[in-house]
Amino acid sequence: MEARIKSGLWVQATLRQCGMLGLPAVVVRKGDPDSAAILVKLLGRAGSGAVVLSQMRTSDGRLAWMRATGAAPVPEPEADAYVSRQLKRDPDLWVIEIETADFTPPFEARIV
Repeated sequence: MEARIKSGLWVQATLRQCGMLGLPAVVVRKGDPDSAAILVKLLGRAGSGAVVLSQMRTSDGRLAWMRATGAAPVPEPEADAYVSRQLKRDPDLWVIEIETADFTPPFEARIV
C-alpha cells in the first residue's frame, strides 16, 4: 500500500503544478483538508466539453482515477450535474477545475 498524502496538500500541489504549466485551475469546493475524496473536472478549451475524474483506490490500495462521466467528454452542464450529485452524497469532497486542451490531467494519474 502506498503512502497517502493529505487531500488539501495534494490539491495545493496540483494547483501549483497547473500554474507552472500555464493551465488555469481553481478550487470550486474545499473539502476536509486531511482525508476527503477529490474530484477533478477537466475542461476542454473553447467549450469542447468536460471530463470528471474521481479519485479512487484499487484493490491493492493504490491511488487511481476513474473517468466518472464516461470515456468521452460530456457537455459542461452534465459534468456539473454529476459533481452536484456527488456533493450531496459526500459534503467533505474537494472539487477542482482545470482547463486543458486535450482533457489530460496535468498530474501523474493512473486512470482505470
